[in-house]
Parts: sequence; C-alpha cells; structure tokens
Amino acid sequence: MEQKKGYFITFEGIDGCGKTTQIELLDNWLKSLGKKTLLTLEPGGSDLGKNLRQILLHYDKPVAKNAEMFLYLADRAQHVNNVISPALNQGEIVLCDRYTDSTLAYQGYAREGDVNELNMLNEIATNNLKSDLTIVFDIDVQTAQMRLGKTKDRLEKEGVDFHTKVKNGYLELEKLYPERIKTVNANRSIEEIFSDVKKIVGELLNI
Repeated sequence: MEQKKGYFITFEGIDGCGKTTQIELLDNWLKSLGKKTLLTLEPGGSDLGKNLRQILLHYDKPVAKNAEMFLYLADRAQHVNNVISPALNQGEIVLCDRYTDSTLAYQGYAREGDVNELNMLNEIATNNLKSDLTIVFDIDVQTAQMRLGKTKDRLEKEGVDFHTKVKNGYLELEKLYPERIKTVNANRSIEEIFSDVKKIVGELLNI
C-alpha cells in the first residue's frame, strides 16, 4: 500500500451518541481553515457500500452473526480501496463516521465474537490501514436511545443490554489503544462536546 500523506480521523460511539453531528461540525471547521477534507461513513462510503448499507441496516429477516460481520468487512475493503486510501494519498484529511472499532465493539464485544480474530480480519480488509486518531463519544445508553426517536434501523432496534455491551466495548478499546483512541463525554451540549473535539484534533494537526 502506498504511504499515506494525509490524516485519517474516525468517529465512534453507540447509536444516538451524536457523532454524526460532531463530524459534520469538524468538517466545516477544518474547511474554514483551508484544509482539504473528505467526509465519509461506514457502511455505505462507496458505491458498492451503499447497497451493502441497505442490507445491513434495513434487511428485515434474521442475519447470521458471521454474515453480518463479513458484509461489514466487504463494505470496508471496498471503502478503503476506492475512497479512503486515494484521498489520504492526495494529502486530504479523511473524516470517517465509523470504521474498524465499530466491528470490534458491535460484532466483537456486543455479539460476543472473537476480538482477536476480528482484528486480524480488519487488517486484511483494510490492508492494515489504521486511523491516526479515533474519537469515541461516550453517552448514557438511555439518553442515546431517546435521541434515536421512533424510526430505527436494524441495529438501533437492538435492546438496552446490547447497546450497553457496545458502550463498554468502546471503553475497553480505549484502554487497549490509548494513544489512538480519545473518549469525549457526549452527555453535554453540542457546543461543549465540539470544543473538546477541536482541541483533540487541533493537537493532532498542529492547528
């Protein structure tokens, strides 16, 4: 894989944590500073991924654990190859709403998959492309559930116990990768959260 020239920043957290709002604010802020950014997401960041996203989030019949895992990995492989790596090689700042840590938290900790095995599969799917920085938005599960409203996708419909396992999974990942993963308290106002985001990203980019 060609050596990347840009920066790769990923946003993570349970459904309803507010990360999508924050990543859009960060994208706008960096653009206002004259930075070239690419805002993308998983699943669905590539043309193929858009079709996989529909299956992953809206398929209305039972999905086997391994089938779910491999669909996410297929989406990621296409996304890295066709979207993320080319942008990084052009020197862009790539902002991605979910990445490899989502697989570890959801399919690993919450669905009780083998985290070490998932790490290996993530490395294969991404050609070992890791983020320079991952921001996890930590929020009370009940608060996050209320934010989601009544219209929920397949994973958002999972119960409180499932999302609590996801939340705890992210906290475990922070302990394992403290240099890369930074956790932000997402129980506060949008402005307070974004202040922390700007500080963390500013330190990475020296701005």
